[in-house]
Amino acid sequence: MSEIINNREQHRDESSNRQQILKEIIKQLHAGASVEQVKGQFKEAIGELSVDEISKLEEALMKEEGIPVSEVQRLCSVHASVFEGSIEEIHAKGDEHVPGHPIHTFKLENKEIDKLVNFKLSLHMDKFQKEDAEDTIFKLIEDLNLLLDIDKHYSRKENLLFPYLERYGIHGPTKVMWGVDDHIRDAIKQAKSRLSSYSGDREEITALLQHVVNEVTGMIFKEENILFPMALDKLTEDEWLKIAEESEQIGYCIASPAGVWKPVRHSIKQEENVPAPEQNEAAHDGYIRFETGILSLKQLEIMMNHLPVDLTFIDQDDVVRYFSHGKERIFTRTKAVIGRTVQNCHPPQSVHVVNQLLDDFKNGRKDVEDFWIKMKDKFVYIRYFAVRDEEGRYMGTLEFTQNIAPIQALEGEKRILSTT
Repeated sequence: MSEIINNREQHRDESSNRQQILKEIIKQLHAGASVEQVKGQFKEAIGELSVDEISKLEEALMKEEGIPVSEVQRLCSVHASVFEGSIEEIHAKGDEHVPGHPIHTFKLENKEIDKLVNFKLSLHMDKFQKEDAEDTIFKLIEDLNLLLDIDKHYSRKENLLFPYLERYGIHGPTKVMWGVDDHIRDAIKQAKSRLSSYSGDREEITALLQHVVNEVTGMIFKEENILFPMALDKLTEDEWLKIAEESEQIGYCIASPAGVWKPVRHSIKQEENVPAPEQNEAAHDGYIRFETGILSLKQLEIMMNHLPVDLTFIDQDDVVRYFSHGKERIFTRTKAVIGRTVQNCHPPQSVHVVNQLLDDFKNGRKDVEDFWIKMKDKFVYIRYFAVRDEEGRYMGTLEFTQNIAPIQALEGEKRILSTT
């Protein structure tokens, strides 16, 4: 028994020591040290730990030491650099190689993304560096327009893969990676904007384009050698099926699924007329009695989905409980968000805004908050309402989103009996 206790104490001491070393490395990176400068220290501190254990250490730094996600993101680049080309712990479970499996599709996209940034974009960037001809600038803008589609790849990762990992207690790595994704999105948009209004700042734009290439390439490595192995090790077959089924709602980047993935077990069940996962949900033949009428569950659901707005409801514990499923949603929602805290549905850099809004609602300082943003041809009006019971107790928050561009364009009047 004493040996077991001693081993546990030793493990705790080693973990604490590693955390301390990682904290020191973060401080050095924050002070301006390069990845190369801290690489040796990191490798010595981590030793033979697995990618999963490294991720747990990073998560502990955020939870126990209170280190911001943005600082831990610096470590992400370091451990990717240290293990590049040497990670051998990819826990392949077979189906990841089958066309249509979400990981197979993610990797197909990564191959095309890699070709785009490291061949096409890099080639045009080299030409631009030598001569900023109008034709070359136009080709670079075309490349970046295509690369902007990476948002679909990242959105599937953030809205489908991350929620399941969080259910297994993996929070730190998902927050860190989401922050890096947003940085890449912003860098691509910035590069496109600078080229679209080009005024001769060739060196600065070239440096920005090279940064985009480096960050996108780095993210491909982190996904394939850290995120995907971790997900394959944790997620069940049914969870991968749900991800595959909902991926179409978000869309794909450059490449599409090479087939429809159906595991052998799932195929057998279908042949035996055994309901597939999620087909045993509550039947639609029940009724709900409201103060002003009675509706069947089917009528209520269809009615909610026909509203020309997006509705999302989170409960008093900040957990997403419902969203409407109209034909043209403005913001991505997938079934994977149900049961997920709303904080984990937003990029790390905007969580403080979400928390402030909820705190204002819960403490009665506000009952409603409005935002409005332009999105291409849409003018999106977002409203948040504090939902309270008859006695004023906070029960949750309702998000109401609508494209009001068509409403803004209205002129004159049209009466119900008008024929024009």
